[in-house]
Amino acid sequence: MPKNTSYSLPKDSKAWQQAVDSIAALLPENTNLQDFDALQSLPVFALIVVLPTQVSALDIHQYVQSWVDEQPSWHLVTVAEDTDASFVNITVSDTEPTAADAQRLPFTHTQVYRYLLVPVTDTLMHPGKKTAAAHIIDDQLTARLRRDLTEEYNNTRSADSTGNINVVDCHILSVGHMLRTHKLACFDMDSTLIEQEVIVELAKTAGIGEEVEAITEAAMRGEIDFDESFAQRVALLKGTSTDVLDDICSRLTLSTGARTTISALKALGYHTVLVSGGFTYFARYIAEQLGIDEVHANALDIEEGEVTGHIQWPIVNGAKKAAIVEHTAERLGIEMSQVVCVGDGANDLPMMALADLGVAYHAKPIVQARADAAINVTGLEGTLYALGYPALAPTE
Repeated sequence: MPKNTSYSLPKDSKAWQQAVDSIAALLPENTNLQDFDALQSLPVFALIVVLPTQVSALDIHQYVQSWVDEQPSWHLVTVAEDTDASFVNITVSDTEPTAADAQRLPFTHTQVYRYLLVPVTDTLMHPGKKTAAAHIIDDQLTARLRRDLTEEYNNTRSADSTGNINVVDCHILSVGHMLRTHKLACFDMDSTLIEQEVIVELAKTAGIGEEVEAITEAAMRGEIDFDESFAQRVALLKGTSTDVLDDICSRLTLSTGARTTISALKALGYHTVLVSGGFTYFARYIAEQLGIDEVHANALDIEEGEVTGHIQWPIVNGAKKAAIVEHTAERLGIEMSQVVCVGDGANDLPMMALADLGVAYHAKPIVQARADAAINVTGLEGTLYALGYPALAPTE
């Protein structure tokens, strides 16, 4: 039997607020430190560095401080460990199964470094300079940190190691994201909550892989739109037995950190939602596995134990995903500034753009470029770190 370990996270933490309070004298006169929208308009940044424990060993604190020491325009505050917060505990199995019936860790063990960066010159301390200031940090600090960490890590790897890996996530976020209390977390399913793309698994199992690939490529060339391509692919599934669907359900693998992330968010008081352009047949199964509160996806029309090949309109595409998130927040009385959305594909961008924090998970480059934060070195628990939480800590 797998063992369980209890981990803690701070709830209602004041660590980021205390960091902001400490730099009040550097902010424009009469800045209200409780006005998160006003703070978000200023070039005051949370810098979050997430480093897997197996990646060496630059002294990150010293590295970041040395950059600031070379930059007379910037002031650095290290965000303190949470002492006054109440803590929530989550219980996580020490191992979990993979698709190959092997065992893996339930999340990536990491070191998380949290800083506040604030300009000390009137030239940069202006809302109109926010984008330029973020680029300065990325170009001069985090890009260099990624390069140096990668070089050092590659130098310590064995000679027969192959391939390039991401070794660090650096999030440069407006401090407003850290100060708000978020209440609603919405997740894509395929390649986000689970490792597979269900339509690909369906196509392979039903023996229609080439036909589905041809439709997908036509959509990518712009010859047909997403809704039409979706309808054509579903039509090819006509006659597929529910036994096949159940077999695919049993083979779906949760993404690393998915159980940990959903458990943590629910313990922290979030309402969790699965929003998928896939099918409810699979989405409900995954939501039940994870304890997600509600599901929105495309209904798969089934009669007498077989897929009919018909679709039910409207299809859950990118625009529909955004509308679902907006309506869910409104129904629950939650502001969009309290919403987090996580996904990996272009059809996740509309809902991510609406949210206060849009997180790209092992995503395509175009999605990473437009997201507020991009997770590449951890499992889905990297969402917690992008929200400003410290590394998961075992309880004593």
